[in-house]
Amino acid sequence: MIAAFSWRLLGRELRSGELRLLFAALVVAVAAVTAVGFFGDRVRQGLQREAQQMMGGDLVVTSDHPLPERYRDEARRHRLQLAETLVFPSMVMAGGQAQLADIKAVTSSYPLRGSLGRILHGEESSRETRQGPEAGTVWLDERLASALDVRAGDLLRLGSATLPVAAILTREPDRGVNFFSLAPRLMMHLDDIGTTGLVQFGARIRYTLMLAGDERDVAAYREWLDGQLARGERVEDAGNARPEIRSILDRSERFLGLATLLTVILSAVAVALAARRYMQRHLDACAVMRCLGMMQARLLGLHATLFLWLSLLAGLLGSALGFAAHFMLMKWLHDVLALDLPAAGWLPLVAGFGVSGVLLFGFALPPLLQLARVPTLRVLRRELGAPRASLLGGYLFGLFLLAALIVWVAGNLRLGLVAVAGFSGALVVFWAIARLFIAMVSRGRGGAGFGWRQGLASLGRHASSAAIQVVALSIGLMAMLLLTVIRGDLLAAWQGSMPADAPNRFIINIQPEQREALASELRRFGIGSELLPMVRARLVRIAGQTVSSASYPDDERAQRLIEREFNLSWRADLPDGNRIVVGEWFRPDENGQGLASVEEGLAKTLGIRMGDELVFVVAGVEKTLRVSSLRKLSWDSMRVNFFVLAPPGVIEDAPASYITSFHLPPERTAAAADLVKRFPNLTLIDVDAALRQLQSVIGQVARAIQFVFVFALLAGGIVLYAAMLTAFDERRYELAVMRALGAQRQQLVQAMRVELAIIGALAGLFAAVGAMVLGAVVGRQAFQLDLAPNLWLPWISAAGGAVLTMVIGWQGFRRLLRTPPLMALRHGA
Repeated sequence: MIAAFSWRLLGRELRSGELRLLFAALVVAVAAVTAVGFFGDRVRQGLQREAQQMMGGDLVVTSDHPLPERYRDEARRHRLQLAETLVFPSMVMAGGQAQLADIKAVTSSYPLRGSLGRILHGEESSRETRQGPEAGTVWLDERLASALDVRAGDLLRLGSATLPVAAILTREPDRGVNFFSLAPRLMMHLDDIGTTGLVQFGARIRYTLMLAGDERDVAAYREWLDGQLARGERVEDAGNARPEIRSILDRSERFLGLATLLTVILSAVAVALAARRYMQRHLDACAVMRCLGMMQARLLGLHATLFLWLSLLAGLLGSALGFAAHFMLMKWLHDVLALDLPAAGWLPLVAGFGVSGVLLFGFALPPLLQLARVPTLRVLRRELGAPRASLLGGYLFGLFLLAALIVWVAGNLRLGLVAVAGFSGALVVFWAIARLFIAMVSRGRGGAGFGWRQGLASLGRHASSAAIQVVALSIGLMAMLLLTVIRGDLLAAWQGSMPADAPNRFIINIQPEQREALASELRRFGIGSELLPMVRARLVRIAGQTVSSASYPDDERAQRLIEREFNLSWRADLPDGNRIVVGEWFRPDENGQGLASVEEGLAKTLGIRMGDELVFVVAGVEKTLRVSSLRKLSWDSMRVNFFVLAPPGVIEDAPASYITSFHLPPERTAAAADLVKRFPNLTLIDVDAALRQLQSVIGQVARAIQFVFVFALLAGGIVLYAAMLTAFDERRYELAVMRALGAQRQQLVQAMRVELAIIGALAGLFAAVGAMVLGAVVGRQAFQLDLAPNLWLPWISAAGGAVLTMVIGWQGFRRLLRTPPLMALRHGA
């Protein structure tokens, strides 16, 4: 009976507008949470469903060096199928054009799982195949074919070999994610590698061994392999496949999840304000129901059931909007993920309904208890039953639920607790500053018209509620400013920090015997550059302690650094863009001594200190270097930089290749093709093209995050409107008295506009200052950039905030002005 009655009561309350704000706040929060939830769920399902196809086998072993033959022998003993690939960057030439590509050499058995897509000569549509290119032919993906303007049947040059294009590659199962794939793909047969002459010392090659077979045989081989793995070798299975996608997914979900926290927090404030207003407006009705015999428990059950219906409706509508909104995220991030995704599951619905329930009952419980405890005497004495300070402790339950919700959305206890503390501190500080500003502004009433004086006086009388409005709107505006104006300022500062003649081309894989000839060729083109030696080495001990990824269990960056091979170099003078921060540079009499100058950030990450002995393995030989200085590098100079430098005469006996960077003006781009023709084994990297693609990817992610922050702005608007409606209820009696005493409509309109404009301007000012401060901190700490203050931003933001506030707030004030003064006076304050 209560359920049916509360359902009818809910319909009446929604039609009358009593619960619309509460409902809107819940819908926005649920939509934000489910949009990100559906997005993450689809990607996660796609990874799980296609794990083996995306790996190309049941088990994959990857390495930065050739894998031991015993791995293959043991796999055959376990009756497993084998396939191998080599992936490395190189230049491809056709028709006088040169293009950097990712070369992938495969055996005839590739792929073991999944299939390839190709378009053969004379065909228009892609077909699936279970076998790669035949020996003596290559396949190009569509990007490379378009860049070189070649089709199936044309010839191209790869290193020392000239090979025909047999097909256009449209799909490969184990292709890495596009996020940092800066070059298109060329696929060839592994047997043709020798004819190209590309695999030389110093070449960066990723070796992969793929295996497939019976589940028990794969498990047995995996158990044997775990005890055999050396440094630089990694095993992937269906559980840890495609770590680059999982890493991007985890980070993007965390970033988008934190963006939804702002929406959830603002929605919680809106729910608390709207529920309190609902309670105040229903005290009289509940007092009458108590007089007619309804018990407290039954009254509480009635409204609790009504709010339960409201929570379910908000969950349904918000989830539907979130499901629709997640397609926008998929559209903007499709190119980044490059996944064929299945339909979304139902788990995000649980999160959506959970958020709706937590927000509603966490922050509506104190008002509900107030309604149930309303005294029957309120029918005669309306001052009874007003909100009591003793019930404010009930909001601690809501705050606890909100904190738990934040930790859950963040997906990490430490990150969630930091977010709780950060948001709480920001809200308190913003509120205190807003309260102080309003107190100062409200005193400037002398010598002005009625509208100005009355607007400032009203701000002073309702300073606390006005401060809440300022805080809510300023946080939403600050989030949007950070993702629009400040992000643009950071990009402009980064681009401006690079000199006009900054190097835009890198050449790697230069062999020692090619050094003089290449330097001469560069001088012939009028290009001045320095060819620097580069020795590949692996760090094995720091200060006598053996180090591995297990030495840094909580630092992913340190794990990656310690597992990779470092590029060491030597020189007598301090490189440009380097600055000694601790110690001193090598003296001439220290040549030949085992010293090392280490990059400051690397030392901090790996725990390297001055005087520590670093042991590197170089071509199987240990080299011991003592840290004599720490350097700070200018990474944005685009010059060649090294983490570790030694003085001359220390590592010069190790096998080395050379690297250089230089600036190539647009009118001399033909020189790049000439260099590749003369030295086909070189890899020439066009940094401009890489940066353009990287900026495109960043733009896609930024648009997705801005889209999620739209929910935060909507929630901020709802908070503003809810706070204003609460203030309107408080001011209804004041307006009625002033109208009864002869105040004209135009005078009251002026006063309202002044009040709204001041609130909006303060919110815009706070948002601009907060965004500039946070942007400056992020620029300095994360990007080592000095962000110049935008002096126009506070004024523009203040004006925009004032306009936005007047537009939103005018809707409620207009309704107050339409209410006859006699009606308002009869209802009392």
